[in-house]
Amino acid sequence: MRSTALAVIPVGVLVERRKAKSVWADFLWGPVSVLAGTPTAAPWTPVDTREDATLFFVGQAVIELHRTETANYHDNLASGAPALWTALRPVASERGPHEILAVTADPAEGEGFTNAGTNHVEAVPMPPDIVKIVAQFIVEHHVDRPFVKRQRDQKTSPHRKVRERER
Repeated sequence: MRSTALAVIPVGVLVERRKAKSVWADFLWGPVSVLAGTPTAAPWTPVDTREDATLFFVGQAVIELHRTETANYHDNLASGAPALWTALRPVASERGPHEILAVTADPAEGEGFTNAGTNHVEAVPMPPDIVKIVAQFIVEHHVDRPFVKRQRDQKTSPHRKVRERER
């Protein structure tokens, strides 16, 4: 599948494995950070280990920026707490229990990744370097599109048929 993105931002994803306080799961996994740039570490490299949690570099991804989504990017940056949505998909692999499905700056796309039900989707803080790139992309590609309320055609209105039958 060919991408229509006008810009791509390479990133690395950090995931935390925390000891669960549950009888049904040994560990809880979750994305905690995105690093700007192209990391050189191998996927699933432990980055930090604490008593109750381990931080892993899961792998590399790209954030795709599309001209048609600039309004969503703008709303994300204007929120006061810009975020990136990271979506992990569970896999049965010897490298790790998850693979990166996507990283996006579009809140609507991030929410869409939750529809599968099995994906692990988290919003993480957007690094300042990525905020600058997204803001510049908005300046270069955003086109204001006025909201136009569609007028219903009276000839095809479902309510018209009901009114005609009532006469």
